[in-house]
Amino acid sequence: MVESINTKVDLVIDATAFTGLTDYGKIMIGDKGFEFYHSRDKRKFIQIPWEEVEQVIASVMFKGKWIPRYAIETKKSGTFTFSSKKPKKVLRAIREYVEPDHMVQSLSFFDVLKRAFKSIGKKKPKTSKKK
Repeated sequence: MVESINTKVDLVIDATAFTGLTDYGKIMIGDKGFEFYHSRDKRKFIQIPWEEVEQVIASVMFKGKWIPRYAIETKKSGTFTFSSKKPKKVLRAIREYVEPDHMVQSLSFFDVLKRAFKSIGKKKPKTSKKK
C-alpha cells in the first residue's frame, strides 16, 4: 500500500487519469500535494507535491459552463491530464495551494486553428541536398 504525502485532506473525488490508457480512481487534494490513486491496482498512483507544479491548465468550453479536463504541468516529470465529476470544485481546491497566475486556460479549438494558419507562412523552405 502506498503512503499518502498529505497530512490534511481537503477533497477526495472520483476521477480519470489519461496516462496512455485511461485509469479510473480517486483524486486526493491535500496540504502537501495532488494525488491520484487507481481504484483497482494499488501500484498505479500519481503523487505531485505542490512545489513541483509549474502550471494547471484547464480546458474551458461554453464560456466556463463545462470543463471536460484539466492538466497539471510539472517542472521535471511532464504533464498529467485528468478529468473528474466536479472539475470546478477540484480546481478551486487546487487554487488554495497553487498561485492563481499559474492556473491558465488551454487554447480553444479556433485559437489552435488560427495559430496553425499563421505558422504556415512562417515555415522555412526546405533546402535541397547536393551530392
